[in-house]
Amino acid sequence: MTGITHRQPPNPGRPSPGVRYVSSFTELSRQVRDSHLLERRYGWYWSRILGTLVAFAAVWVAVAIVGDSWWQLVIAGAFAVISAQIGFLGHDAAHRQIFRSRQWNEWTSRVLSGLVLGLSYGWWDKKHSRHHAAQNQEGIDPDIESRVLAFTPELARTRHGMGAAFARRQGWLFFPLLTLEGLNLQLQSVLTVASRRPLKQRWVEAVLIGVRLTAYPVALLLLLPPSKAAAFFGLQAALFGVCLGGSFAPNHKGMPLVPPSLKVDFLRRQVLMSRNVTGGPLVDFAMGGLNLQIEHHLFPSVPRPNLRRLQPLVRAHCIEHNVTYTEKTLWQSYGMVVRYLNAVGIGARDPFSCPLVRRYRG
Repeated sequence: MTGITHRQPPNPGRPSPGVRYVSSFTELSRQVRDSHLLERRYGWYWSRILGTLVAFAAVWVAVAIVGDSWWQLVIAGAFAVISAQIGFLGHDAAHRQIFRSRQWNEWTSRVLSGLVLGLSYGWWDKKHSRHHAAQNQEGIDPDIESRVLAFTPELARTRHGMGAAFARRQGWLFFPLLTLEGLNLQLQSVLTVASRRPLKQRWVEAVLIGVRLTAYPVALLLLLPPSKAAAFFGLQAALFGVCLGGSFAPNHKGMPLVPPSLKVDFLRRQVLMSRNVTGGPLVDFAMGGLNLQIEHHLFPSVPRPNLRRLQPLVRAHCIEHNVTYTEKTLWQSYGMVVRYLNAVGIGARDPFSCPLVRRYRG
């Protein structure tokens, strides 16, 4: 499928939107529950966790065997992909997709994120929960707040001088900036752990992150000459940022923005501001299931391997109830991101205004 946006003509005989969408989501939830799509997939997750950790260990064996060679850069690329897959598993655990126990999910995400990636589970969980609660809502969603990129026209209008010049080209600069995203996430994690802001298991996270951020460069310097160690570190960090950022950006960037004061029912909040990315198993793997963003936002605790089975139920429900369900290819989604950021950067007013605002103002 390519570039699909499903719409149904309005039916004037139906109940008011506020009542209809709340009751329709209850109906959809019942269908999902009756289809057993909320049940845990222990076999799938255990095999994925163990397989990914074995691949992680195999990278270090390969580094030691290959030794002083520029073929190490190929291993660095593979290491970036494996690291992103571990990040996706941490994301799934944070959403309680893996285990029934809250503690098991929380600690799985904390250990994978901190010890393997150098990221703070506590910091990311708070940030990501705010995003799920109000994606693309100005002043609330942290994922559209940035000191570098201007994701909203209001932010773009506050930029002057070099900042304004950067904003006018930010669509094309977005992808080079993704190479720094992995390092940025680690920096934010360290700053959070070192701050006085409330954080569960602060000292545990400090130890996990400290071990990861210290052991990784030390191991590279012990196994490789400094020049190749630096190249390995730089390439892995850059590709890791692209893998993570490239999986999150196509799902919401370029979708409608919601004004801070607008109240939206849960079904439309999750569907209208999200976009699915079409593709086969390779896209599923590369994006860690986040290509099925609509389904994930509606039912965040549904295990990742069940999202494909959930999609037909959600799509049919949205068509039946006149809720726009958007699907694009990966390249179409990236194109929307670039065009949106460039439009914002040149000062276009509300380039992707929320359809709900237009509807209620009308």
